[in-house]
Amino acid sequence: MSEFLIYALVPIAVAAVAVVLVLGLTNMARGGSPQRSQKLMRLRVLLQFVAIVVIMLVIWAIRG
Repeated sequence: MSEFLIYALVPIAVAAVAVVLVLGLTNMARGGSPQRSQKLMRLRVLLQFVAIVVIMLVIWAIRG
């Protein structure tokens, strides 16, 4: 189970945060909708939380 967490979930979680960050930056650079920027920022914060939880679970699984 820990190998699955290490090799699959952590990179997916980090990539999801990066994709949403790039989408938000692109939207701001193009002068897009402020409401869309706000939604992307909220989604990024949520995904960062999920990524941290996943990383902490991996650390816990490795030590246990």
